[in-house]
Amino acid sequence: MGSKAELVVEVKSPAEKLWAALRDSTELFPKIFPQQYKSIETVEGDGKSAGTVRLLKYAEGVPMLTFAKEKVELVDDENRVVSYSVVDGELVNFYKNFKITLKVSPAKEGEAGAVVNWSMEFDKASEQVPDPDVIKETATKTFHDLDDYLLKNQAEIVPSAEAEIAVV
Repeated sequence: MGSKAELVVEVKSPAEKLWAALRDSTELFPKIFPQQYKSIETVEGDGKSAGTVRLLKYAEGVPMLTFAKEKVELVDDENRVVSYSVVDGELVNFYKNFKITLKVSPAKEGEAGAVVNWSMEFDKASEQVPDPDVIKETATKTFHDLDDYLLKNQAEIVPSAEAEIAVV
């Protein structure tokens, strides 16, 4: 892939709890981010493992996007890593390849919370296409908003390897 953008986000929630919430994003994100997601559904696969395809329908007001289909490329629950590619939707008109990878790690020894390492690899369809900075900004906001939600709703999210995949 041609270009790459990365970010690191520190959150107060424990890594296990944040990972569980990200893995349950199919159900959770439309509930806690209704201004962003109208719905998220699994259209292929088991919703948990590599090969799964999800359909994201964005809420009215999300700029330039109405839907996206993403295919899960890699899931590693032990190391809390997930990677997926966008395979359909408006983004594929702008970017020939678009892949997101994220890893959730515990904070440094002796500190509470977690660290999210997020990267996006992409190839622009043409030179006129802008860098996807808004997606990076949205990812940062989503991680912080999810952290706030988890801190306010401690009992709702139970870490589980059976939960579904994350979207950001």
